[in-house]
Amino acid sequence: MTAVWAGIDSGKRAHHCVVIDSTGRLLLSRRVVNDESALLELIAAVLAVAGGDPAVWATDLNAGGAGLLIALLSERGQQLLYIPGRIVHHAAATYRGDGKTDAKDARIIADQARMRTDLQPVRGADQISTDLRLLTARRTDLVYDRVRTINRLRATLLEFFPALEAAFDYSKKAPLILLSGYQTPEGIRRIGATRLAAWLKKRGCRGSTSVAAKALTAANAQHTVLRTEAIGAQLVAQLAQQIAVIDAAITQLDGQICERFDQHPMRRSCSACPASVPYWPRRSSRTPAVTYERSRPSIGWPASPVSPRHHVTPAGSAATTTALDGSIGG
Repeated sequence: MTAVWAGIDSGKRAHHCVVIDSTGRLLLSRRVVNDESALLELIAAVLAVAGGDPAVWATDLNAGGAGLLIALLSERGQQLLYIPGRIVHHAAATYRGDGKTDAKDARIIADQARMRTDLQPVRGADQISTDLRLLTARRTDLVYDRVRTINRLRATLLEFFPALEAAFDYSKKAPLILLSGYQTPEGIRRIGATRLAAWLKKRGCRGSTSVAAKALTAANAQHTVLRTEAIGAQLVAQLAQQIAVIDAAITQLDGQICERFDQHPMRRSCSACPASVPYWPRRSSRTPAVTYERSRPSIGWPASPVSPRHHVTPAGSAATTTALDGSIGG
């Protein structure tokens, strides 16, 4: 029979632990830094309070800052329950006191663990699943960074060359290469359509003639030099290069994710179930500016911001990505 319940309000640098008995009486309240030696001392203190009887632990985090504590408890065979933060938040309204402190939250967590029977235990993930969680989280961050950078590029370009801003889809490769070398109306007019097309083709742009013609048309539509042009052109060139770096990082992560997923023993089972197949969004023809739509939900795979017109390709097969110029690569 359980003797004590230990609730832990987890944080990045420190945790607060509160231990109560079956009547809700406070037995221990301690703040510990997120350090192995301090956490081991806490575990020993809680087990000493339990007096050899079973102890149930509960935390409001199942990853991140609580990772070291979870690993230490798992190694020692301790039962650990997960209480989502939203449950703690709503439960706090039923406890006395208006203030919010780590000690109060830890006691609420312990008390909820003592009373509730619907809480799920924290289960340790296998190495591949852990790797996939980290890799896909990083990929999601990069996709959001890409969207923000493209939006910033368009906003900056609009400050001094609105005709060029409206001429292209800057989620594609060719317009970004164009901006890495030529950002002003005068610069585009000076090089001309023929030489600009050759310059773009040399750098691997598809449809270089069409891109050069559209850029020259935009340049001929504006002969006024705005005060924002000099600095704006520099910033646009830098932003275009940043997007290229992000795209290279996303491509590399796609390869890592597919490689790890193919090594998972449950890969065939997941691929046989349409609801659990990881879907890879292809880049849309337009970059989402404000509204985001999450891709089809999948087990353990975070969604990415994509446009409503995205088509998706199962990642169980070879990784398929869309290059900046819209070409498909494996």
